[in-house]
Amino acid sequence: MEFTDHITDAHCAMIARQSVFFIATAAADGRINLSPKGLDGTFKVLGPRRAAYLDLGGSGNETHAHLAADGRITIMMCNFEQPALILRLYGTGRPVLPQDAAWDELAAHFTLLPGTRQIFDIAVDSVQTSCGWGVPIMQLDHPRETLVKYHAQSDPAKWEAKMAERTRSIDGLPTRPTDRYIAG
Repeated sequence: MEFTDHITDAHCAMIARQSVFFIATAAADGRINLSPKGLDGTFKVLGPRRAAYLDLGGSGNETHAHLAADGRITIMMCNFEQPALILRLYGTGRPVLPQDAAWDELAAHFTLLPGTRQIFDIAVDSVQTSCGWGVPIMQLDHPRETLVKYHAQSDPAKWEAKMAERTRSIDGLPTRPTDRYIAG
């Protein structure tokens, strides 16, 4: 196991090869949230101590609620091919919505997808790598396109109304809804 205080070039190369990553957050009270993510191009390393994740509307908004309440976030990537390796980014994050001043700077790093809700801006405190010998070797069959298709077919006014109603996490923590539908 190795720790560094920043993302190295080797870490960037490993991150770029991953099809799946996991986000873990928690507030002082309530559930710990662990979410798998995997849409291509939605995770970016922005510098040695900064990363960002493009988030689409989904079944909840726990990551937003937890970051607003506590700020702590862990991103985990597992290399399902060779060599075996697990990489974790530890840090603090904040949700940036289209109506926020920081949106344009962050959004410029991504290809926006239909249903984009927010971008999580992550300040990386430390990076941990470990062996990953207990993780199976697997191959990506193909990406799942259902979420992007769902949002692409949405009526923008209905989508915005649905998002406007989502102002609480499953544990009752407040969230800020996006103020607009992004068609991608």
